[in-house]
Amino acid sequence: MLSKLKYLISRLRSFSSKSDIDELKKLSAQILIRDNNKSTFYSLVDSEFKVFSQWGEDGIIQYLINKIPIRNNVFVEFGVENYIEANTRFLLENNNWSGLVLDGSSTHIKSIQSSDLYWKYDLLAKKNFITKDNIDKIIAEYINSNKFNQEIGLLSIDIDGNDYYIWKAIEAIDPVIVICEYNWIFGNKYKLTVPYDENFIRTQEHHSNLYFGASIQALYSLAKIKGYEYVGCTTAGNDAFFVKKEYAEKYINELITTPSETFNKQQAKESRDKKGVLTFVRGSYRLKIVQDLEVLNLDTNKNVRLSTLVDDEML
Repeated sequence: MLSKLKYLISRLRSFSSKSDIDELKKLSAQILIRDNNKSTFYSLVDSEFKVFSQWGEDGIIQYLINKIPIRNNVFVEFGVENYIEANTRFLLENNNWSGLVLDGSSTHIKSIQSSDLYWKYDLLAKKNFITKDNIDKIIAEYINSNKFNQEIGLLSIDIDGNDYYIWKAIEAIDPVIVICEYNWIFGNKYKLTVPYDENFIRTQEHHSNLYFGASIQALYSLAKIKGYEYVGCTTAGNDAFFVKKEYAEKYINELITTPSETFNKQQAKESRDKKGVLTFVRGSYRLKIVQDLEVLNLDTNKNVRLSTLVDDEML
């Protein structure tokens, strides 16, 4: 492996193929995986690295699946777009897992189905606009038709909208690891989510692109109800990781934490103006852009304006 890696690095400047670059990334990841497996981390972010994930999720996933005995190497991920950047693609290519990926765009799904990944690996890509009323049926059909066990290895949720409600509705599977995107703008003090709208599309709900999803406390509360422990989030402040309680306590007890202890704010500057142009707004100014919009406070089950919850902790 090292000799092949050195060879690829020596040719780096002459690379013209994306597949060569992907191969280099995967080989580099193998070294990181080997080193991580020799370690016991007390903070999940110490295991981060990126191959095909958006941020450091690939490293975290590899660390978790090497510490926890996964009986069924199956994943479900939705909100994958064209699957060039996704949480489960490295699992598919590096670990040869089977999986279902969903997206609401026909163009994205056709792109996945026409790629080499689709014949090389056991991947099913389906077009579905996901709602809390259809997601469990879609997953159940996949699990039952393939005769998979309900306890799959991993579930990844990132639909930039109704994430809380979608996870709540899923009963057909009992994943060992769950990854769910959170909206850091909602802070880590309150259990907040956007009000449910089955037609929710992030880019259409507010031009800023900052109004979506749920707070990390909302996801943490739901995870507890479903029997999961929170083990940390990405340095980038976008994805929270949860592990089934019995596995977390037995194999990675040192990582069990709370959002109050480990919560990262996002540094990425995603805000846009009404024409869809990036505005690069930083820090607490991003919260001010959406502070007059309503969120559902799960503790009171009432919609409130974000401005009524703004305090120093949220800023």
